[in-house]
Amino acid sequence: MPEFSREEMDDMVQHWLDENKRCEELGDWRPLADLYTEDATYGWNMGPNQDFMAIGRDEIRNIALGQEMGGLDGWTYPYQSILVDERKGEVVGFWKQIADVRREDGGAYEVAGIGGSWFRYAGNRQWSWQRDWFDLGNAAAIFMEMMRADVLSDGMKRRMDRSVKGPLPGYYKRGEGPVPIW
Repeated sequence: MPEFSREEMDDMVQHWLDENKRCEELGDWRPLADLYTEDATYGWNMGPNQDFMAIGRDEIRNIALGQEMGGLDGWTYPYQSILVDERKGEVVGFWKQIADVRREDGGAYEVAGIGGSWFRYAGNRQWSWQRDWFDLGNAAAIFMEMMRADVLSDGMKRRMDRSVKGPLPGYYKRGEGPVPIW
């Protein structure tokens, strides 16, 4: 496993944060795919029976950052803390998920619990893999609350409609995916 300088790792993290913020403002996360190697993987677990995995920059762009982030335009994912290990070339970031609409009392719709990403750096300002975690129960609860309040965006309604019609690209029965989730 290659070592990277702390300066290079810190530069990558800041570049990631800047690009993430820019994509939030655009309402389109797909440009972040340029920050991954051609053969990178990006996945997460969806509970005891299902994993998601995008393999390669094109799947990361089109499926993980396009299909999966579709409907979340306007949401922000502010990082709360970031840990860097330059010896291993790894980064762990803890973030929040905050909707762009407000409750009647003015409070934010925010997914409770812990969300985060674990990255492996490949050099050249690119990640070779990313694994996310989030509290699926809390995410489902906030979406249901937003649905009851009739404040889901049209994009999120379309996203939910797609997901109830059956498995979307990138989803695999736990243990049967193309690569191990962790």
